[in-house]
Amino acid sequence: MAGVVLVVNAGSSSIKLEVFGAEAALPSLATLLFEGIGSRPAMRAKDDAGAVLVQRAWEADGPATHRDAFGEVMAWLGGFLGARCVEVIGHRVVHGGADHAAPVIVDATVRAALANLVTLAPLHQPHNLAGIDAMTALYPAVPQVACFDTAFHRGHPFVADAYALPRAMYDEGIRRYGFHGLSYEYVAHRLAEDFPALAAGRVVAAHLGNGASMCAIAGGRSIDSTMGFTAVDGLPMGTRTGQLDPGVILHLVSEGWDTKRLTRLLYHDSGLKGLSGVSNDMRDLEASPDPAAAEAIGYFVYRIRRELGALAAAMGGLDAVVFTAGIGENSPTIRAAVCSGMEWLGIEMDETANEAGETVFSTPASRVTLLRIPTDEERMIARHALALLARG
Repeated sequence: MAGVVLVVNAGSSSIKLEVFGAEAALPSLATLLFEGIGSRPAMRAKDDAGAVLVQRAWEADGPATHRDAFGEVMAWLGGFLGARCVEVIGHRVVHGGADHAAPVIVDATVRAALANLVTLAPLHQPHNLAGIDAMTALYPAVPQVACFDTAFHRGHPFVADAYALPRAMYDEGIRRYGFHGLSYEYVAHRLAEDFPALAAGRVVAAHLGNGASMCAIAGGRSIDSTMGFTAVDGLPMGTRTGQLDPGVILHLVSEGWDTKRLTRLLYHDSGLKGLSGVSNDMRDLEASPDPAAAEAIGYFVYRIRRELGALAAAMGGLDAVVFTAGIGENSPTIRAAVCSGMEWLGIEMDETANEAGETVFSTPASRVTLLRIPTDEERMIARHALALLARG
């Protein structure tokens, strides 16, 4: 029986697992999503045709931790795979630090190095490592491959990579890393396949979801990103602040705030949730009659438009804008708000195409092509894992 590639993407309250056939085309065999860890846990798996393979929700006494959730996931996976051989397992790891510019096979040394980066990505890194540990325990002889959200950005020029701090701090690793790199790398691959002329040009990709960022991609390579040293920088997000004057932190410290309280503020209580007082979910905000919800949306859109102009300036022009991830793919309202009134930048939007969710939603006369491209980080990870396995 043919082998498979497993891809694990463990987030702050969810686990996504995808099973691919270990062939060049990487056919997707099944996708499992376990969400609501610690609140209202639910697990659902489908095959590639959309047929439900398992669906379960817990009203009480459900899995309360990632370890518990992985136990449920592993129990289902063993039954689904049957006699299929797991050839390699790929993992999304948010932070690779300064030393990892490409996927790597995980050993004890790599595992320890990634654990040292937990404080730089506290919402994700611990759970990414939990996924590695769970799979290592279940498949101790199978290679585990870490694929990093920071790797795509590691070729940034110094001016886009550094802070104006003493140079020794840059050399020690305090620099702008950028994130969502697997998503941007997938977008770059899709552009090369479907829009080669645009792929060779200047593109701003907007990964807009509960985590949000933007990336300047020139000739298929990242040259700048809105995120920096951590994944809390740049655009406002579901619960994260985005760009913030460090003087605010100094002020709060002077008021007696400790690290734990500051972390809670920056990562969990701010962003769309904090601004609106309604929700961190864009769907809730768009449906809400509360004026604060509209103000939060307005702020989100304003920051996207501001960064769009800045990233275009970094590239010396703009040929395309790509919207991806949960909000970018599914909210025509946000896409329209970002693009409206941007004719000065060469953007002209086709409202009908945007509402219909078409791949290209710019007008024929637009100098900048507007694209909606669903991201597929899991497929990107599977490609890396299989390629690394083939190289031995």
